[in-house]
Amino acid sequence: MARAATTSDAFNAVAEPRRREILNFIALQERPVGEIVDSLGMEQPSVSKHLRVLLEVGLVNVRRDGRRMLYRTNAEAIRPLHEWTATFARYWRHQLSRVKERAERRSEMSKDIETNFNPRRTDDYDGNKN
Repeated sequence: MARAATTSDAFNAVAEPRRREILNFIALQERPVGEIVDSLGMEQPSVSKHLRVLLEVGLVNVRRDGRRMLYRTNAEAIRPLHEWTATFARYWRHQLSRVKERAERRSEMSKDIETNFNPRRTDDYDGNKN
């Protein structure tokens, strides 16, 4: 089966870890390419390529400020990704709750065993000294 183009949709675009890193970095504040390059330690051509992909699928907005291009994450376009992953978040919260409950039950069982455990055998202390 042929692999889908990274520009076909948001899911394919964010499959690349460096693009997710860029999205995180520009989520709260718009930033120029040079700042993204410096902060993330990536090469400028690579950042530009990733930004172009993110722009094509609508995950990034760009604004010109004089000669600079400022990029910012388009939060509204990320909503479908968030909604889709929320399904799995609910699943994992449920699973983690079950793990926690099981661990608490085992902990209680261990405490009960320790409380009822007497390491001395009664016949060892019957007063006979051999």
